[in-house]
Amino acid sequence: MSTEHTPATQHAGAAPPTLDLPGSRLEHFPAAFFAMVMGLAGLTIGWEKAQAVLGQPFPFVPWLIGAVTLLFAGLALLYAAKLALHPGAVQAELRHPVRINFMPTMAISLLLLAIVYLHTAPDASRWLWLAGTALQLGFTLFVVNAWMHHEHFKVQHMNPAWFIPAVGNVLVPVAGVPLGYELVSWFFFSIGILLWPVLLTIVFYRVLFHQPLPERLVPTLFILVAPPAVGFIAYVSLTGGVDVFARILYFSALFFTVLLATQATRFLRIRFYLSWWAYSFPLAAIAIASMLMAEQTGLPGFLYLGFGLLTMLSGIVVLLLVQTARAVRERGICLPE
Repeated sequence: MSTEHTPATQHAGAAPPTLDLPGSRLEHFPAAFFAMVMGLAGLTIGWEKAQAVLGQPFPFVPWLIGAVTLLFAGLALLYAAKLALHPGAVQAELRHPVRINFMPTMAISLLLLAIVYLHTAPDASRWLWLAGTALQLGFTLFVVNAWMHHEHFKVQHMNPAWFIPAVGNVLVPVAGVPLGYELVSWFFFSIGILLWPVLLTIVFYRVLFHQPLPERLVPTLFILVAPPAVGFIAYVSLTGGVDVFARILYFSALFFTVLLATQATRFLRIRFYLSWWAYSFPLAAIAIASMLMAEQTGLPGFLYLGFGLLTMLSGIVVLLLVQTARAVRERGICLPE
């Protein structure tokens, strides 16, 4: 997802591990690129869930696991190089009123990889989860402190990307409970559920009573789906079943999905930005939540919905990769704001 204020071609792509990023381009490499990992990991987990629900292996799933792992490794190396060579640029992101909320995408990527490897490599999953959880706590404390003691935030800076720190917290139990960290998982789930309604109120105030979101940030509206959808998955992991609160979470996510679907023509008119990756992870979350709902209730309608959303997401991710590759080829990324 992009927060740059340059023309579309200047922030419409993402850098793969092999991209040559000399000097100044590396300096402007944003943490928001990890939204690509979130999208591809969400797709991978979705197909893993489909395998479990349908009882049928899909031969392309190992390829997805390898692809998301390589993507994360490449982006992590690039951002580590930025931290080593341009620490001031990293500090600038941490002080930026919009980009600060994309920093936790690195921790979320680790947590998602922990879920990806949960059943195939549990030892690797544990280490990924521990690293992601520690990093998520650090980012949450840092971001919330910045919110509380700000000197430069304005209501125009508010957008759905502010949900990202909250989403990371509710994601912790998904792998945390199976790995045996139930109390820690409840701690993080409580943080996310506390932040979600607060941020939701502020976001609606922003979109209802102030200027519309800039075009490049309109795709971030899809992030509205993620907190209740991921919250539902985490809550079921914690409690082992679907109760009243679980239903509220799921159907809240489903409502936001339907609401955004009615605005499809608006989204289709938007030029390609890196923020298009905001479509991917929330759709993966509601697809997985729907398949989980089918498991818990035995109602096939939820399974059809989940599988349909997952199939649509697969096509969207292919489109995003093609558009991103095109932007990389045109060298229109990692430029000064």
